[in-house]
Amino acid sequence: MPTTTGPTVIDHPLVQHKLTLLRRKEASTKTFRELLREISALMAYEVLRDIPMQEIDIETPLETTTGRVIDGKKLVFVSILRAGDGILEGMLDVVPGARVGHIGLYRDPATLVAVEYYCKLPGDLDERDVVVVDPMLATGHSAVAAVDRIKESHPRSIRFVCLLTCPEGISALQEAHPDVQLFTAAVDRKLDEHGYIVPGLGDAGDRIFGTK
Repeated sequence: MPTTTGPTVIDHPLVQHKLTLLRRKEASTKTFRELLREISALMAYEVLRDIPMQEIDIETPLETTTGRVIDGKKLVFVSILRAGDGILEGMLDVVPGARVGHIGLYRDPATLVAVEYYCKLPGDLDERDVVVVDPMLATGHSAVAAVDRIKESHPRSIRFVCLLTCPEGISALQEAHPDVQLFTAAVDRKLDEHGYIVPGLGDAGDRIFGTK
């Protein structure tokens, strides 16, 4: 896998507009979910820009021709539970044939270290391209742990997609996994003393599911 040079910031006006609406503290749970799904679908276009394609023969109403298609079965979205499912839905809207994996991680409140409690991945990852999704890349501990786990199955490639990140998260992921391409909608200022991204948008999982 090639070494990446830095995060790809998806700064399309529609993505940035919806992200601003999503950040607002008065956004309801319903609005937050809807905006997250819309942003994720928009981001998918850039994230999947260079995925492999194959040519197939088809018949139009006028003649036989050749067209290009992606093989959705070769693409795997891996959601870091629980908040990753908010991005997963938008990605599946764009590529409904993709396989899906889940990795359950929680952040120890004292050490901020990621602890795994669940992992279920599709088979034959060595033949597949993996897109890991999680709204926030903060300390980077969960991202690094998830990619560590996925690499045990030797996938063809790995990309990481988040809504927000910060310099600390970028450094942690790139130091541990320089071959993983990072896509984000924004790079925020820093982490606060509790490990939250600021200005950020709060706890993405709580805002998606209406919990605290």
